[in-house]
Amino acid sequence: MSNRLKRELGLFSAATLVVANMVGTGIFTTSGFIMAELGDPVALLLCWLFGGLFALCGALCYGELGARFPKAGGEYVFLKESLGRPVSFLSGWISLFVGFSAPIAAASMAFAAYLFKTFAIPAGDGGMVFSMAGTRLVTLSPLTLTAIGVIVIFSLIHCHSLHVGSRVQNGLTVFKITLVVVFIGAGLWLGNGSIDHFSAAANTSWSSEKFAVALIFVSFAYSGWNAAAYLGDEILNPQKNIPLSLFAGTSLVVILYVSLNLVYLYALPPSAMQGVMEIGATSAASLFGSKMSRVFSGAVALGLLSVVSAMTLTGPRIYYAMSKDRLFFPVFGRLDANRRTPAASIFLQAAIAVAMVVSASFESLLLYIGFTLSLFAMLTVIGLMRIRRHATHFAGAYRTFGYPLTPLLFIFGNLWIIIFSIKSQPITALFGLGTIGLGRVAYSWFDRRRMPAPRAILTEDG
Repeated sequence: MSNRLKRELGLFSAATLVVANMVGTGIFTTSGFIMAELGDPVALLLCWLFGGLFALCGALCYGELGARFPKAGGEYVFLKESLGRPVSFLSGWISLFVGFSAPIAAASMAFAAYLFKTFAIPAGDGGMVFSMAGTRLVTLSPLTLTAIGVIVIFSLIHCHSLHVGSRVQNGLTVFKITLVVVFIGAGLWLGNGSIDHFSAAANTSWSSEKFAVALIFVSFAYSGWNAAAYLGDEILNPQKNIPLSLFAGTSLVVILYVSLNLVYLYALPPSAMQGVMEIGATSAASLFGSKMSRVFSGAVALGLLSVVSAMTLTGPRIYYAMSKDRLFFPVFGRLDANRRTPAASIFLQAAIAVAMVVSASFESLLLYIGFTLSLFAMLTVIGLMRIRRHATHFAGAYRTFGYPLTPLLFIFGNLWIIIFSIKSQPITALFGLGTIGLGRVAYSWFDRRRMPAPRAILTEDG
């Protein structure tokens, strides 16, 4: 039985994977925090437009990298070709803990919270807490057990086969897009809102520094625009479909995000938006009444399943690629003999996500998602420019549109976000750098293990 992944994802499935990875908890929770920073409706919309522009620039750059190197692993593969194995390993290390496992934990818990709200179930009731020296280590409650159940179910689905997993993924994503489009249309045409909210401003003055801090929230909401690049070995006609899926999926999400924020502003004045976490449900209640808030919460809960599913599908391809390069444990480079799926990698990711759900630490892990992922995305695009400078020929049809302006805009935009992340959240930056440092130690260990044994010295007798 071949130990290679099978090409069976078309353009539609690849593009829906991008949309599913992007449209998640971020768009339904961050606009209130952004308004708290900026206090101005125009600045809010500009922030989402700028974030969308950075994401599109990244998608255009990753499209060329995906066409050049259509293999499983995404950034891990691209960085290995441009900046070397140590940097590529660190990107895979960060993906395992920060890029996929932590967001899966967050999305599954958000699903449970929205589900409980839909049926008016108190999320804080019941459960057991295990502590040591006054520190909470493990929490088992109806909410965490529901979240764990979601992680296990989708891990089993994506272990079954890529065919079944992609069909489930497509269905959930179509539902989520339909939900967002219906909410936008009904909110603007039928909702009880006011256009006066667009000209109003809260009593907050904003600056370039506050705008950069707001972009940290936006970059988290837009993360996932590179999803199709991780499945290069499984996408049909990758030289064409990887660039197209990245661009089409990201473009659609930019339109949806800006439109959703128009609905939020139509529903609520800036002062009422400030600091509101459940901005989607609050807007629905303002537009259609309190009963619609529960209906909307239920719809969002179903939509969040698409996020869990998409990340469960995408992340394991990185650990599979690392193992194939002998830079990770061999078991994670093997495919299920019957299903041709990286089952061991899927369950490794699920186990880490479950640990984050039941522990009190996964929320702090989420704080540095934007910092670490922006750093490695920026390094990946820098790697593209290095490849362009040294490569003599590229047979693929796609080359980055607007080069070199496109990658430079992406690099400097992310650098801006990283600098202000460090300035505004230095402790978070230290956690991120600490994780990278641990990854460097892990790389040294795996690299020593992959060194070939010394060749035997042959005698004249042979």
